Amino acid sequence: MKALLLRQHGGLDDLDLVDDYPLPQAGEGHVVIRVRASSFNYHDVFTVRGMPGIKVPLPVIIGLDMAGEITAIGEGVTGWSVGDRVLVNPLNRRKGLMGEMLDGGMAEYCRVAADQLIRMPATVPFEAAAALPVAYGTAHRMLITHKTVAAGDRVLVLGASGGVGTGCVLLAKMLGAEVIACAGGEEKMQRLKDIGADEVIDYRKVDFSRWAIEKYGKPQRRSYEGGVDVVINFTGGDTWVPSLRCLKRGGRLLVCGATAGHDPAEDLRYIWSFELNIIGSNSFYDDDLAALMELIAQGRIAPVIDRVLPLAEAREGLRLIQDREVLGKVVVTP
Repeated sequence: MKALLLRQHGGLDDLDLVDDYPLPQAGEGHVVIRVRASSFNYHDVFTVRGMPGIKVPLPVIIGLDMAGEITAIGEGVTGWSVGDRVLVNPLNRRKGLMGEMLDGGMAEYCRVAADQLIRMPATVPFEAAAALPVAYGTAHRMLITHKTVAAGDRVLVLGASGGVGTGCVLLAKMLGAEVIACAGGEEKMQRLKDIGADEVIDYRKVDFSRWAIEKYGKPQRRSYEGGVDVVINFTGGDTWVPSLRCLKRGGRLLVCGATAGHDPAEDLRYIWSFELNIIGSNSFYDDDLAALMELIAQGRIAPVIDRVLPLAEAREGLRLIQDREVLGKVVVTP
């Protein structure tokens, strides 16, 4: 079968598109799916480069997120039939992440443990489902499962142009919030407006914290005037203290990652003086993914997909993610 194979860590040139990779076999407790769509995450870039402390069993087919149809069922698997449409939770409970510790979705077929399967509503396209797990699942858990955003909140989203960021914009708008989206460049800013952002900030040119204070007023210690209700910050680094600075009294800082540094400067005075809440959120679960598919089926959200590519162009798709040249997700149809 055709597959995008990583043989050694390095750069994108170390990814090979092969056409003779062995077809997977179902085996006990597993199924084989015909992959209809798979999407990239920045995690795939890290997998290609190699991550300290994580030993990836090479060669491996990359790609965490995938959706498809069951083509074979192994012994001991119940409740599923050949032809069922399924989304895959990329976390294998015994071995780790698909596309890292196990062969992933950038291939025509994939072997998946039955307990990773989530049934897809008939009206949800494979491309939309494959966009969900890592990015939208993370956003759903952070905003909805943890009940951190309410109607009328002012929500400032850092890194709004990526997969998690666009998911946060869509879900916050669905919840009735006023959304301020931060991104780099006029084109991305316009596209964020197009998907519902009320305000957009070019972080390359504008200090987002100062902008928020000038727009909504300086946060007050003795009242709830000024500032924003929520800052979504999975950037870390030098954005951390500015995020604290523009939050209103009782505001919430949501964090699910630290792409610019996990050990930022801190100023605890903001936290106690303004009674701020720092709320962490980690990963996603089957309930998050099933709820997202139901939202798509109801027409309440549509994942932001920058482009859909064939497997032959998958390496270029990952380059676009690596160089941050897209808004939302890149989906591949093997």
